[in-house]
Amino acid sequence: MTTPTTLYLVRHGHVHNPQRILYGRLPRFRLSPRGLEEARSAGRFLNGAPVVALYCSPLLRTRQTAKEIRAFHSHLPLRQSPHLLEVLNAFEGRPSAEVDARHGDVYSGVGPPYEQPPDVLARALRFFQKARERHGGENVVAVTHGDVIVFAMLWARGLALTPWNKANLHALGFTGGYPATGSLTAFTFRTDSPRELPEVHYFRP
Repeated sequence: MTTPTTLYLVRHGHVHNPQRILYGRLPRFRLSPRGLEEARSAGRFLNGAPVVALYCSPLLRTRQTAKEIRAFHSHLPLRQSPHLLEVLNAFEGRPSAEVDARHGDVYSGVGPPYEQPPDVLARALRFFQKARERHGGENVVAVTHGDVIVFAMLWARGLALTPWNKANLHALGFTGGYPATGSLTAFTFRTDSPRELPEVHYFRP
């Protein structure tokens, strides 16, 4: 039997955002003090796991989160992956209340060059493929963003990639309705098959 490969997708910690805008891919949005502690809690949660690789998206908040996790795994280099980036959406810089009123739907009625759920999932699956090829049978940690985790989880559960499903995640184990900042979602693959749907477990340290 193949040794399982587990990919932990960590959502970055809470962000300092006093103006309450949707920051998306905008630069210079850093972790708040709460976010730093959330990142440390994720690191402590992973402290007993034999992690062989640590990745993050290129954005500041994910790099800071990964740095706090790396304090518990100092032997690991930190690698950036564009596959883990935040969603490219049309609402960057606008009040968060606008997106809240849409129940987090940044996709409906929006065309190119902005991403749709299948685009986001395609990036996540490319990361999964590369990680499984490079680190088969081992544990990998990747710090990323909420919608990347959501659509990967919907895929793993065999559910449609729709804004409605994104907004109704309680049945999938997200008790707050969305992956919490600093949370971990583990995707465990037990075979080498590229068609395997992984087991999924959600943790909130």
